[in-house]
Amino acid sequence: MSELEQDAAVAAAIRMRGIDKSFNGVPVLKGVDLDIAPGEVHALAGGNGAGKSTLMKILQGVYTPDAGEVEVDGRPVRISSIADARAAGIGMVFQEFSLVPSLTVAQNVFLTTEPRGRGGLLDDRRAVRQTREVLAQMEVDVDPRARVGDLGTAYWQLTEIAKALAQDARVLIMDEPTASLARHETEALFALVERLKQRGISIVYISHRMDEVYRIADRITILRDGRRLLTSALSDVTPEQIVEGIVGQKIEGDLAYRARAAHDAAEPLLEVRGLCAGDRVRDVSFQIRAGEILGLAGLMGSGRTELARALFGVDRVTAGEIRMRGRVVDVSNPAKAVREGIVLVPEDRRDQGLVLDHSVRENLLLPLLDRVERRGLLSTRAGRELSTSLIERFQVKVAHPGRPVRLLSGGNQQKVVLAKWLGTEPDVLVLDEPTAGVDIGTKSEILETVRALADAGKAVLIISSEYPELLAVSDRVLVLRDGSVVRELQRSEIADEESLQLAVQGV
Repeated sequence: MSELEQDAAVAAAIRMRGIDKSFNGVPVLKGVDLDIAPGEVHALAGGNGAGKSTLMKILQGVYTPDAGEVEVDGRPVRISSIADARAAGIGMVFQEFSLVPSLTVAQNVFLTTEPRGRGGLLDDRRAVRQTREVLAQMEVDVDPRARVGDLGTAYWQLTEIAKALAQDARVLIMDEPTASLARHETEALFALVERLKQRGISIVYISHRMDEVYRIADRITILRDGRRLLTSALSDVTPEQIVEGIVGQKIEGDLAYRARAAHDAAEPLLEVRGLCAGDRVRDVSFQIRAGEILGLAGLMGSGRTELARALFGVDRVTAGEIRMRGRVVDVSNPAKAVREGIVLVPEDRRDQGLVLDHSVRENLLLPLLDRVERRGLLSTRAGRELSTSLIERFQVKVAHPGRPVRLLSGGNQQKVVLAKWLGTEPDVLVLDEPTAGVDIGTKSEILETVRALADAGKAVLIISSEYPELLAVSDRVLVLRDGSVVRELQRSEIADEESLQLAVQGV
């Protein structure tokens, strides 16, 4: 046992022992132990369905364990609600933000715990003052009176953290905290985490990015199939061992580019000429041939997502044209885009790609209702058969297709989004951050699916902030800046991730 592990065992900020949890008779957690030391950053890793989210939701009071014990600062506690977790000093910073955009920073920080004055009236001045004090302790400059909806993503993240600290959280659970942040914003978050550590605050850090884990975490716990596989200091385990522990096998070559057949002789399947949409897409032109994967790289705000939305008819095209096989097509709304064979896997799967309270089956069938229609009515049998075939084809892990899709892990939710659109048999796939927030095993599956689709003659436009993944599959890369294409690079021209980063930065 390492010195850090001994310290954790003696004086754990959080100690979970023998945690079991099942849903509908299906075990999700099986005797899991977890120790979090005071003032440490403890990474929590595991594949989709490994039990990470369930374990943290037990700690947060969303679920109650079927068996096991939880101790906080050496004292047994029963956490059966979020209020219990808050009282125990446990806060969570969600990957999908829980803020109200129309409220100010201070109002969000004290939402449901508002300071009150005489007569029980809300004391907004006191909320602003106390929020300013919390932000000062965090050493960040945010106006407590600013409306959250007017702020950038990084400030939403800071507001979430301030919200937890204002409730005297001594343990913070951070779920994929950098998923929506630019590189410089990520650096600022890491600096804040270091300051929180120095104050003795413990952080459970959930991330699929190995570079981040090694940069910021002291120890790591890996879950697999609902069991704790290992807990180790990061200095005692290699990235390869972590990946192998997560997926249960070695993953070799999936992030290495595999040369594919040239497509120069083929006619363009998708052609975009002088496309403009809003103020983020400006005179964009490019072609994608059948069987080709075109990567799109750019900083946040460069217009990547806006271009994807315009191609799918979500954002209005104000100039230019889109051609399919040489023919000008009307994609003024998503339904027309789908009819022309263009589909979009959006950046935010929860808000834009899924109806969270609907079942997995219903989500899969939404764009495919015409295929299960029988004499003007929807056939339950046909719907079950089609959804089951898609679940099997894309290896979606779900106990029952009738379960709400919100209960699935992030990676399995992403598979549902992919499956529902691929079920329409499109010609052109626009994939916006398709591997965001999924584990390394699911990333491997998604990248292999992208290659297979291109090999089958599809045209693929893939947008990703993860440059190793973009370089692993792209035959060409377009660099977007301020809404315009500034460079086009053949894959053979890009030596490594650093070269692409320099091109994106304009260096």
